[in-house]
Parts: sequence; structure tokens; C-alpha cells
Amino acid sequence: MVESLGSLSGTPWVYVIVGLSVVLDVFVPILPSGVLVITAATTAAGSGTAADFASPGANHLAEMASLVLCAATASVLGDLVAYRLAWRGGDRFDRAIGRSRRLSAAQARLGAALTRGGGSIVVLARFAPAGRSVVSLGAGVAHRTVREFLPWSALAGLIWAAYSVSLGYFGGQWLGASWVSTALSVLALFVAGSVAAYVVRRPERETAAH
Repeated sequence: MVESLGSLSGTPWVYVIVGLSVVLDVFVPILPSGVLVITAATTAAGSGTAADFASPGANHLAEMASLVLCAATASVLGDLVAYRLAWRGGDRFDRAIGRSRRLSAAQARLGAALTRGGGSIVVLARFAPAGRSVVSLGAGVAHRTVREFLPWSALAGLIWAAYSVSLGYFGGQWLGASWVSTALSVLALFVAGSVAAYVVRRPERETAAH
């Protein structure tokens, strides 16, 4: 994957591939959108010239900022599409979620968490497995207003994109554009997802304990 994106580095196709992956990820959570964002950042950061590495901040800032903007915008766009479809589909989407054991369990956990924690849970859910899908579809099914949902979706997308790009950038700077740097960065992303899932579930565990 590193080599494939490396051949497209510096071309608009990188942003097209990353954007489409992030948009579709809300409907098919197994798509590796986070992996693609990290790989694109790793490739860009680790494939510069000697002059680039002498002043990495100045040379890579614009490319990293563009990648963050692309991933964050695609994240919000995907969330809004899922939200609107669920708003119109209502019961049909609720039944679709019910057919997936993973999404049903996540919906139950995150639904309760949204009631307790409000919009900040949307940010945490962006990192948790299937959390983005459940929050976006659940907000639509529940007919939450755009004013309630959109600002938190935008914040979640921006934080997730900035974190993912930063992982890829620093991995590429320190270890070069290699599978090792990509793997370590992806591992850090999954760790963040595990922590987010734990934080979302923790109040439920405390309630059960009492």
C-alpha cells in the first residue's frame, strides 16, 4: 500500500482515494480509511529530498494541512449523507442496524452514552470501532436536528483527521516511508480506538457494578 500511494504522491489522486474511502467508511466500517490517511501522510513525509528533511515543517506543512482538510471534510460529508438517509429511511435503517450484531451492540452502548454525555461522545465515537456509523445513523433515525449533530461531527472529523495525519507524518519523518512506520502508526490509531471504546463503555460498567 505504501508503494502504491507513493506512486501517486503529490497528485490529486491521493486526495480522491482518501476522500472516497473516508466517505464510504461510514457505510462499510471495515474499509481502512484511517489506514489510507496514515499511509498517505507517511508516504508524503518519508519520501522527500535531502533538502526536505533539512526543513520538514516548511516543506510538508501545506501537504499535511491539505490531507487533514480532505479527510475531515470527507468525514463530515459521509456523516451527513448517512444522517440524511437514516432520517428519511427511519425504521428501515433501524432494522438494518438490528441485523448486525456488532452495530446493534454499539448502538445500545453509544445510545445510552449520548444521553449521558451529549455531543462529546460523537468525538469519542469517531475513534471507536463502528462508532461513527452508529452515531450518524442513530442521529438520523432519532431525528436529531442538524444544529445538534453537525458541529460535533465536524469537530470529531477534524480531530480524527489531524490525529491520523500526525501519526503518519511523524512516523514517516522518523522511520521513512516504510511498512514499519505505517504499521506502528496504524497501531497507535487502533490504541486510540480501544481507549475511546473503553471510555464510552465505562459508565455502563460502573452502573452494572452498583
